Amino acid sequence: MDVFAALNRRSLLQHSAFGLGSIALSQLLAQEEAARSGTASPLISTTPLPNGTHFQPRARNVIFIFMSGGPSHLDLFDPKPQLTRFHGQPVPDSFLQSLADPVIKGDARCFSSPRKFLQYGQSGMQFSDYLPNLGRCADDLCMIRSMYTTSSNHDPGQLLMQCGSVLFGHPCMGSWVTYGLGSESQNLPGFVVLLSNSGEGVDGGTALWSNGFLPSNYRGVTFRNEGDPILHLSSPQGVTEAMQRHRIDTVRQMNAAHFERTGDPEINARIKAYELAWRMQSAAPELVDLAQETQATKNMYGLNDEATRPFGSNCLLARRMVERGVRFVQLYHSTWDDHSDLNN
Repeated sequence: MDVFAALNRRSLLQHSAFGLGSIALSQLLAQEEAARSGTASPLISTTPLPNGTHFQPRARNVIFIFMSGGPSHLDLFDPKPQLTRFHGQPVPDSFLQSLADPVIKGDARCFSSPRKFLQYGQSGMQFSDYLPNLGRCADDLCMIRSMYTTSSNHDPGQLLMQCGSVLFGHPCMGSWVTYGLGSESQNLPGFVVLLSNSGEGVDGGTALWSNGFLPSNYRGVTFRNEGDPILHLSSPQGVTEAMQRHRIDTVRQMNAAHFERTGDPEINARIKAYELAWRMQSAAPELVDLAQETQATKNMYGLNDEATRPFGSNCLLARRMVERGVRFVQLYHSTWDDHSDLNN
């Protein structure tokens, strides 16, 4: 029998894809075994994703702080001389027509910032009198003023900032960074999300840390700053470590067999999630144990003040995460939505 005559192009590609997928899966499982035994390297550029990298990174970690609302940038670090020039005059129609979802209507007028701006550092970077302490760090900062948006409302604006689109279904910044650069940690997620005030005011919801069309293991993992860092991560009472390990191994074998039949890449992501959750049971409690920090450090992060403790705790957690190899930490702090009495 001529086997080549019986094998059409579609069958060849299908079977080849399954074979390559099986190789990738076997490497992934070997890597998980090395992580459990403690023989895995923190970052090996030759390993398959998500722990390997597509590119050699120059920056090792990212802590992205997103303030959901707050004082206007015009009152903080973005003086607008032209706005001062046209103070009190009607908003030009040309500006209103440029907005994709205009909320400024009627007889709206230009209003210049009442704040005073000063130049700081050798760079001469400008900050308002709201931010004198940040101004002293001017030469350690890179400020980008060339960004703009055509969206002026909450949900689409947050989506555009995080995912580059006002439409749902696109990967967020943390997903892209983790996809491109991999993770340094074997025992913690590569992309972690920290929420203040239970996430109230984060209008875009979970779409803001979505993996979009990337594999699901690049989605942000939400940590809590009080109690269990991740709900339902701890083993139920009466379930021993050996029992849980046996259960995970059984599920992994079933998933691997299912992958052999279907070639579905999401199965690899599912296996990765189970194994990571298993390893996080020991790593996560130590991570969120802020009792290890000195009182001076806690005070520096504002943990001694009720008003700043939630956000300060997340900032301290973010630092501890990148020290332990988490690639991208996203902090959301909410919620402000000031429309009046701005000076108070």
